[in-house]
Amino acid sequence: MSLEHPLEKYIRKGMLPHTFCAGCGDGMIAQSFLRAVDELGLDFKRMAFLSGIGCSGWIPSPLFDADTLHTPHGRAIAYATGIKLFKPELKVVVFVGDGDALGIGGNHLIHAARRNVGMLVVCVNNMTYGMTGGQAGPTTPRGMATVTTPYGNLERGFDSCELVRAAGADYVARWTTFHMRQLTNSFKKALMKKGFAFIEVVSQCPTHLMRPMGFKRPSEMLLWLRDNSIPIERASRLPKEGLEGKIIIGEYIDSDKPELSEAYAELIQRVGAR
Repeated sequence: MSLEHPLEKYIRKGMLPHTFCAGCGDGMIAQSFLRAVDELGLDFKRMAFLSGIGCSGWIPSPLFDADTLHTPHGRAIAYATGIKLFKPELKVVVFVGDGDALGIGGNHLIHAARRNVGMLVVCVNNMTYGMTGGQAGPTTPRGMATVTTPYGNLERGFDSCELVRAAGADYVARWTTFHMRQLTNSFKKALMKKGFAFIEVVSQCPTHLMRPMGFKRPSEMLLWLRDNSIPIERASRLPKEGLEGKIIIGEYIDSDKPELSEAYAELIQRVGAR
């Protein structure tokens, strides 16, 4: 008797076993996302997936059996904007890492949110440049030792959710790979938004971050994510010093504003009517 996983229909033939490191959170995020797609009953062939250079890029490309585009480092959101404007009927989803989205690709992220381009950006935040050796990145916590900050990182990391909310996104949320049910529900909500949606998933990196953080197993990192997470409602009642080193999880904004490709369609219709 052959058993098939209910989500296997979304995986490209010959791509299992996957390419993620043992204990990596990317496989967990892929499973959560595909479960959301399945529960919503979305047509996978009416979706377009993009990714940049980094470990998270292997989630859609070449794993998903759908139209995928693996772009240059930091440019996935720019490519996604072009696809959405040319094919507004498609659901466009971008998977990027924290360095990809907030380092070299930071301007693309800010302006796509400002323009409210209809796409979902999933930012997998493992707090390091995992694919290139574990260097400090724009979300590396202050004081954390990495290969480029062996005595501790001196810089304050980006709060990506506050950044994107301020830029004008329609939907913004943050979860960790410990909070899988909440993440799936958030994916479902974000996939149904018309405008720009952004979900940050704080994830474990067993290859480059586990030992510097003093852990022996990826499961210990998951427990650390659990113990260091604070719901946004509770965080709003705490002083700033009480939030140092904590991960604020939950929904930051859920709104509905005019989406860019729809505004373009209205403009074309208005000008054509003249």
